Amino acid sequence: MRKFIILMGTAAVLAFLSTAWAEEIIHGAGASFATPVYQTWAYDYNKAGTVKINYQSIGSGGGIRQIIERTVDFGASDDPVTPEDLKRFNLLQFPTLISGVVLAVNIGGVKEGQLKLDSKTVCKIYLGDIKFWDDTKIKGLNPFLKLPHAAISVVYRADGSGTTAIFTNYLAGTCAAFKAVVGEGTLVKWPVGIGGKGNEGVANYVKRTANSIGYVQFAYAKQNKLTYVKMKNKAGKFVEPGLGAFKAAAHSADFDTKKDFFIWLNNTPGKSAWPITGATFILLARDQKHANVKAVNFFDWAFRTQDAKAKELDYVPLHKSVKDNIRAYWKANGIY
Repeated sequence: MRKFIILMGTAAVLAFLSTAWAEEIIHGAGASFATPVYQTWAYDYNKAGTVKINYQSIGSGGGIRQIIERTVDFGASDDPVTPEDLKRFNLLQFPTLISGVVLAVNIGGVKEGQLKLDSKTVCKIYLGDIKFWDDTKIKGLNPFLKLPHAAISVVYRADGSGTTAIFTNYLAGTCAAFKAVVGEGTLVKWPVGIGGKGNEGVANYVKRTANSIGYVQFAYAKQNKLTYVKMKNKAGKFVEPGLGAFKAAAHSADFDTKKDFFIWLNNTPGKSAWPITGATFILLARDQKHANVKAVNFFDWAFRTQDAKAKELDYVPLHKSVKDNIRAYWKANGIY
């Protein structure tokens, strides 16, 4: 009888340990930019393994703050953290995906890809200097497009956002007035417009507000069937956003492990390159080794098996050589 009780007790302990291990959860939070992919990857990974990934879309600013405060196992940001700040906060950083920020509009009679804009006109719209859709500067780029004499409703991100960081980095790099007045970063003070929370919030505002314009990550524009514009790139060509254009923008990029992969992909050369392109990054705390190994196992699985899923969701997977550099970076830091 005593032996039976001992065996039952042992079985109960083993069952408890098994359940505890099966329910281990790695928590991540940050950029909404890649949320559709991260949550899809997490769902498939959770079905296949014993470690669950929980990812919350709270904006890049929140992702950086929470990993610095060690309240999550990994943070996510589209605003790459400088090597100096990574050292200051004892963090690691690596990219996972590439995509683009697009300008979406809601103008009666204007269809997808019909409206053409360049950095100067977008700059003036977001500074409040261009107030109506039939402004001569916009009409000069679109001589055959009928545009209304309607006030432009500007929409921006109200939360700390990597999408904002990519967008403002682009405008600050191409428009001196924007750099002087607004600057760049995850959270800036906009002279005009209304703010939405997350890519989701901006997409919803544009969708329901006549004569509006807003910047969103490409997948959100497609999912919400928003009308996106063509943009003039560094080569002087008007291009449409898409996987090919984002890939072209990253073609000449140097993802350097010595700089902890710190890189911007805006306004890169190439006739087919989309001018507002960015990578999205994962941040790990060097002192959370157990969680880091689990997170790295997840992203390594994704790198090996999930490229097709990323493309299906309108993101560009990293090139094999970049993935190999990331694995070498993980190994050098003792988490792979």
